[in-house]
Amino acid sequence: MSTPIHIVGGGMAGSEAAWQIAEAGQPVVLHEMRPVTGTFAHQTDGLAELVCSNSFRSDDSEQNAVGLLHWEMRAAGGLIMHTADRHSLPAGGALAVDREAFSEEVTERLNAHPNVTIERGEITGLPPESWGSTIIATGPLTSQALAQEILAATGEDALAFFDAIAPIVYADSVDMEKAWFQSRYDKGETEEDRTAYLNCPIDRQQYEAFLDALLAAEKTEFKDWEQDTPYFEGCLPVEVMAERGRETLRYGPMKPVGLTNPHNPTVKAHAIVQLRRDNALGTLFNIVGFQTKMKYAAQTQVLRMIPGLENAEFARLGGIHRNTFINSPRLLDEQLRMKSRPDLRFAGQITGVEGYVESAAMGLLAGRLAAAEALGNALRPPPPTTAMGALVTHITGGAEAKTFQPMNVNFGLFPAVEGLKGGRRGRKDRYKAYTDRAKQDFTAWLGQHAAA
Repeated sequence: MSTPIHIVGGGMAGSEAAWQIAEAGQPVVLHEMRPVTGTFAHQTDGLAELVCSNSFRSDDSEQNAVGLLHWEMRAAGGLIMHTADRHSLPAGGALAVDREAFSEEVTERLNAHPNVTIERGEITGLPPESWGSTIIATGPLTSQALAQEILAATGEDALAFFDAIAPIVYADSVDMEKAWFQSRYDKGETEEDRTAYLNCPIDRQQYEAFLDALLAAEKTEFKDWEQDTPYFEGCLPVEVMAERGRETLRYGPMKPVGLTNPHNPTVKAHAIVQLRRDNALGTLFNIVGFQTKMKYAAQTQVLRMIPGLENAEFARLGGIHRNTFINSPRLLDEQLRMKSRPDLRFAGQITGVEGYVESAAMGLLAGRLAAAEALGNALRPPPPTTAMGALVTHITGGAEAKTFQPMNVNFGLFPAVEGLKGGRRGRKDRYKAYTDRAKQDFTAWLGQHAAA
């Protein structure tokens, strides 16, 4: 048997990378520190545990960049997308999953694969060169010891941002005489999808009182060395959004549009809080967009001011954690290899992509690149006209290294399609042209890989 490829980290990226390598016929050793060494954010020792939200965001592969990334990962035989589809929950036009069932199946599939060995225990230093080809996919909660070793090896200053977690509510504790089920604009193909969200209406007076309490609530205090760490703009704590202006939440997660209150259909709510199903049983719902750094006692008091949540019971309260990432444009080549140590690849959030799907996509790509290299086949990354290619191009040179910050996939990363109208009016045709071109180019790339 050939020398195994090692992967450090059993999150979304590491699990997907392990699957791709194993499916290519190569042995892989997946190192996961839990449960030997835990984190404050993880609840289980399962692989690919979803720590923050349970949403993979939009599943629209024609008009949305993340939906296109879903399509590409399915086309590439991705374990993460296959498992997400098997454990999907009604979520309108989004893809949400039962987080426990999802993690359990990913763990079972990798445990059962004959080419995969899972080793539990913390890797506290950079893997030795004697390991050979290695992928570091330790994610946003990289252990402090390993993070320090990586930073020492790269010669970089610490790069980090804060990421936040939304609270989860027991469904049977929501007052259904005030709340109702409906997806915004009744979006979705099935009745389940069209009623995937719980909605809590708020009038103007309640909204103003809620804002005052939110802003005054006791917050988590950061350590001295964390004071200058920024937030990721795509996952701001709800109180940070509120600090930007009293109308900010009404134009963000609490926008009162596309919904009609069946309890009082003639009255338009001033704001609406939505909760999205978090498990297949429908017993748990997370509060959409309500990532928070409020202390636990303050959370229960403030969130119970929301009509319908006066007696809410929480399966998990919100929290905040530090997310470490490297300066990939400066440190990595197009193969996701560390320029100063080509035996090391990086994948997932530690590379500066943001989001479950983006992290898993970089794991998929790192796994395929590592497997091809082990087999003696030259494999280029997908072209930048594809979602996966646009992401890897951005983090390995497309972004400005001096100002590099985590990025979700978006059409702004794609090369323009010539001859199309710009602006909002031309957006639908432009996005369709992007996705049509991407699907064609990604299919061609897969064909080249299969022939190699």
